Amino acid sequence: MTDALSRTFAALSDPTRRAMLARLSEGEATVGELAEPFDMTFAAVSKHLRVLEGAGLVTRGRNAQYRPARLDARPLAAASDWIGGYARFWEDSLGALDQYLNALQQLGRPHGDAQSVASHREGEPS
Repeated sequence: MTDALSRTFAALSDPTRRAMLARLSEGEATVGELAEPFDMTFAAVSKHLRVLEGAGLVTRGRNAQYRPARLDARPLAAASDWIGGYARFWEDSLGALDQYLNALQQLGRPHGDAQSVASHREGEPS
């Protein structure tokens, strides 16, 4: 994977890395601070950080032994823009569903009206 968007999504695919990003959204943290909520070694945390760094989501300071990690959210903006491009698809799909349900309601079908559909969706018998 060489493009930035692929690296971003690959980094976000792991729940541990997403949790680390959530923690870093509150402020910088050391490897030890990032490791606290997890049952993993500092080496494992460092590997996760390297993936996040490779995606450009994290930067590391260089102050002797103290190398705090910081969130860099710019790659998340590109991912959000890419996902947002599908908003039109979802709006159109939900609009079509709304029209269909309204049509069923207008027809007043006993087993196909909007109330039956809503009841069925909630697990109630129709």
